[in-house]
Amino acid sequence: MLSAPIFSTSTDRLIRIKLKKTKYDDNNNTTYGDFLKTFIMKYSNFDDYKESGTIALNNYMDAQYFGEIGIGTPPQKFKVIFDTGSANLWIPSSECISSVSCFSHSKYESSQSSTYKANGKPAVIHYNNRSVSGYFSKDIIDVGGLIVKDQEFIEATKEPGVTFLTGKFDGILGLGFKEISVDNAIPVWDNIISQHLVKDNVFSLWLNGQSDQENGGEIVFGGVDPKHYKGEHTYVPITQKGYWQFDIGDVVIGGEPSGFCESGCSAIADSGTSFIAGPTSVITRINRAIGANGLISVYCKSALEEIIKLIFKLLSTGVNDLSRICLFVCYINNIASVVDMTDDVLATLEAPPRCTICKVILGFVHNTLAKNETKKTLIGLTNSICGLVPFAEPMVDCARLPSMPIISFIIGGKQFELSPHDYILKIGDGDDIQCFSGFVPLDIPPPHGPLWKLGDMFMRRYHTVYDYDNLRVGFADAA
Repeated sequence: MLSAPIFSTSTDRLIRIKLKKTKYDDNNNTTYGDFLKTFIMKYSNFDDYKESGTIALNNYMDAQYFGEIGIGTPPQKFKVIFDTGSANLWIPSSECISSVSCFSHSKYESSQSSTYKANGKPAVIHYNNRSVSGYFSKDIIDVGGLIVKDQEFIEATKEPGVTFLTGKFDGILGLGFKEISVDNAIPVWDNIISQHLVKDNVFSLWLNGQSDQENGGEIVFGGVDPKHYKGEHTYVPITQKGYWQFDIGDVVIGGEPSGFCESGCSAIADSGTSFIAGPTSVITRINRAIGANGLISVYCKSALEEIIKLIFKLLSTGVNDLSRICLFVCYINNIASVVDMTDDVLATLEAPPRCTICKVILGFVHNTLAKNETKKTLIGLTNSICGLVPFAEPMVDCARLPSMPIISFIIGGKQFELSPHDYILKIGDGDDIQCFSGFVPLDIPPPHGPLWKLGDMFMRRYHTVYDYDNLRVGFADAA
């Protein structure tokens, strides 16, 4: 007997179609819902058949929000971050063998997809000081039940860093404008619109700040779910296509205007950034106001002891080129993987980003090796080393949260407040809990800056709507 689809509607008039999956057998070779959707999406030109694509998100430590998509026929599943700060889709390729991080994630097998179309054009995406490289391919993409045809994406053959090695996600699906897309590749969202897959050309993002809950959030393509916000959205126009960029009036610290934006400030609603990043001068004032100092040496000493052990482990395994050791320290936290790498593989790794801690330590290592001093002696010097190392994410005393100030951003004439519980990241439990400031320095010079990145830390507090047709972004209290 055929299984009927389940229909439900909400007050926003979005039609949600949930399909039951039934095991394939001789008596029931497909469900009615599967047949209906396949017929309409693949074998008809009914442009008025539109729905919303909704994807549940996982929340990992309030720092990574990712959901599942399918690529190819049959679909290969990948966990991706939906990043409004970039515009390309990339996932690890089956040909990624030189990057350690590729081995800890799902990889795309083009030979296993009947809808794969070769392209082969090389591609590189830069993320601050890191980059992902590979080549373009085409295939069908399943985004929350929306079937996107002939989507260009990057098969990554080289990935850097601990970020991707330890990340719970496989790749990134960019939701920025085509203007920032590598090689002018059409973004997934643009294809969703041009292929008439949604009723309204908007998508919305709700992030759950309770990382211990099963439901980490939700992204809705084609509409807005009223269950995810309270009150009305405040909309502001996009001032520059590329990122979802808009003007902000000022940054208010504890009720006092900072005055930083007197000559103008811009911000982007960036779901690919975990924290809130802004110009160093203002970030320094904010961190000083919330007391983000004093405990930094506790974290520094713990981190340095592990890094020192790693350096000496590398030295003991025959890696004697000290100038290359920071490559391992900055990028890799799996010592076994480092030891097994051949020189040919190491040569393919790109130069590391600036790794201040490692470089300071190496200065001490040179001296201690020359004096034939031991690892134990070097570990004893961590207090001196920590005094020389600047940290981007300073610690704060968790007991001080009730006395920390409200930090606000003026957007569309309205103050969007963040309490200490919003902007402080807590790691650990009970007596072992540690608190970190969510404000990090980022200096982007004119004409593109100064620029603020309002990331997940802001979006957990405020439900966000990205309106493509009207070129605007809206914020409302998250429910």
